[in-house]
Amino acid sequence: MTLSKTEIKQLFERLIFEETDSRDWVEDVWGLSPLLGDSAAKLLEAFEAVIECCPEEHLEHLVLTRLPLDEPI
Repeated sequence: MTLSKTEIKQLFERLIFEETDSRDWVEDVWGLSPLLGDSAAKLLEAFEAVIECCPEEHLEHLVLTRLPLDEPI
């Protein structure tokens, strides 16, 4: 099974943010604490950069080893 970067990103977003859109998550954190919100925004930027610069096969291996066994792909 080969996953595209788009599919891999979607799987990671489901693992990390569950049902919440990643940008909504940053806004929610920002609403609780601007300091933590700034950190959340930086984490989201780093997450997106890692997805962009890492080879698909490395990302695929990483996401598949992190999925719960009952999680559908």
